[in-house]
Amino acid sequence: MSSGDSIRVVLADDEQLLRYTLGALLTLDGSIAIVGQASDGAEAVTVAVRERPDVLVIDLEMPGTDGLHAVESIRRQVPEQKILMLTRHARPGVLRRALKAGVRGFMSKSADPELIGDVIHRLHEGGRWVDHDVLEASMIDDSPLSDRELDALRVTLEGYSVREIAARLHLAPGTVRNYLSSAMQKTHSATRQDAARHARSRGWL
Repeated sequence: MSSGDSIRVVLADDEQLLRYTLGALLTLDGSIAIVGQASDGAEAVTVAVRERPDVLVIDLEMPGTDGLHAVESIRRQVPEQKILMLTRHARPGVLRRALKAGVRGFMSKSADPELIGDVIHRLHEGGRWVDHDVLEASMIDDSPLSDRELDALRVTLEGYSVREIAARLHLAPGTVRNYLSSAMQKTHSATRQDAARHARSRGWL
């Protein structure tokens, strides 16, 4: 395969050594070309939108803007972007949100680089891939929160007030307060921010 025919890939991961090592291994046979790298979610959005790679390989857990928020932002600007997400922890609820955001592949960061390369090819050809271990973990969804409660907590994490949350979710402020109060009770939290952090730590958001 010539360099012009290579699958163009952007790698986004805050671990520099892993990013460089994976990049070097993926390009060994010449079928994949790394056209950009990013060390956090915000940079991933910038690089992916600028480079428009065939496949974006992005880490779920990154400082600042995490992988899921970055993917949601990228897909708003480049709806057809094909995305492979890597994670160390397949937390309950995360896979469902990733798939809803448009992620086509979901793998463990401990996967063999050769398999990651194979999955990049699969996604490039229009396929999908979810690791068995990731799929198994995602089925153990122990969240007691409703979808609307999760929506309210998700926006809470972004620092918005109750009135702003209501506007973003197209709900009445009183309704949002009820959702947040219920979520606080279910998570045994003193504040809505604590409830949101608890839900995120459990992988419900």
